[in-house]
Amino acid sequence: MSWTWQLEDPTGTPVDPATLGVEVPACDNQGDAESWLGEAWRDLLERGIATVTLQRDGERVYGPMGLAPN
Repeated sequence: MSWTWQLEDPTGTPVDPATLGVEVPACDNQGDAESWLGEAWRDLLERGIATVTLQRDGERVYGPMGLAPN
């Protein structure tokens, strides 16, 4: 299984991480994927990413989830 994040702009449109100079890792488990996001969310927000969706093998697990602090 591969866990990864889909990055989305403020309209909810998926964004190719390569266009931002970001590499979103494919993780072996949900915990590792969530840990990566915990470290990267501020950088993603600064690069214009508004929401993210967690996917497992290309299927949505949860999200979209906003990155902006409440």
